[in-house]
Amino acid sequence: MEKQLIDDCFYVEQKRYGTWDSYDKDGKCIVTSLTEEQCILSTRFILQGRQEGWDEEQTMVKSENSTVGGKL
Repeated sequence: MEKQLIDDCFYVEQKRYGTWDSYDKDGKCIVTSLTEEQCILSTRFILQGRQEGWDEEQTMVKSENSTVGGKL
C-alpha cells in the first residue's frame, strides 16, 4: 500500500488487515487506528501536543493490579 503525505509533515498508510498507521518523516510510527480519518485526527492531536511541549512519558497511563476481598 502507498503512503500518503498529510499536511506536509506525516504519512498515513493502510495496512494489510485494514488498520491505518501514521509515520513521521523519519519513518517512526506515531499511531495505529481503525480508520484513515481517525488516524489523521489522532496524529494531528499528538503532533500538536508535541509542539506545545506535551511530555508523553509523564502522561502515560499506568495500570494497577487490585483484588477484592470476601466471597462473591
